Amino acid sequence: MTEFFTALSEYTFLQNAIIACVLASISCGVIGSYIVVKKISFLTGGIAHSVLAGMGMAYFFNASPILGAIIAALVSSILIGWINLRWKEHEDILIAAFWSAGMATGILFLSRTPGYNVDLMSYLFGNILLITGNDLLLMLVLDIVVLGIVMVCYKHFLVSVFDEEFARLHGINTEFFYILLLCLISITIVILIQLVGLILVIALLTLPAATANQYVTSLYKMFFLSAAICAGISISGIAISYEPDLPTGSVIVLLACISYFASVFLKHSLRRKLSA
Repeated sequence: MTEFFTALSEYTFLQNAIIACVLASISCGVIGSYIVVKKISFLTGGIAHSVLAGMGMAYFFNASPILGAIIAALVSSILIGWINLRWKEHEDILIAAFWSAGMATGILFLSRTPGYNVDLMSYLFGNILLITGNDLLLMLVLDIVVLGIVMVCYKHFLVSVFDEEFARLHGINTEFFYILLLCLISITIVILIQLVGLILVIALLTLPAATANQYVTSLYKMFFLSAAICAGISISGIAISYEPDLPTGSVIVLLACISYFASVFLKHSLRRKLSA
């Protein structure tokens, strides 16, 4: 661990990684809270894995994979949201179809792209140590977009998430805000891709928020606690994985899982003691 702190003071790539953790945790804490409260992690998984289609097409046409990811995420979130609202009786099958179709389409385009691209592996499995200044700038811009929309629409999101019927009776277009929330989820997924990779992104979106949800009753407080947990887990993951040269994204996700299960165990243990 001493070696990590020494390297942190010397190497820019480690400093960029820590900044990326903080930036990613902001959107992750806010949007992850909505995902947990709304119980739409399965929808989130469908959006996350459909992103590969956009990235595969971007590589095939020699375009920016992040741009492809953003477009694919937004398109899939709108389609998935619309399908979920219109065809509720088949939502699990339809989301699974989007999930599979996105992955399959991405693989097909990648199979026709000449050569093996190392950058793609960093997007699939994460490589936070390769984050550049431009990546940080993009994350900051996306954070501002997410937080700006949440701040403007906070009351509408709040009512739509907790009491859709009440929101409809007061003239709030719940379908619009539902799909808008899915679009914000898609943007957050793109922010987190380089942190833990496309394959593991759903864990970081849900587990810190699920952990925070056990200790607070206010959505606003949940935002802050979830973001703090996410930042703590992410930075700890970098520190732990640095010296033994372990995959940072995997370590971060394992820490998130351990934190969640430890929190659940602690909460139930305390309940038993209080009820005894």
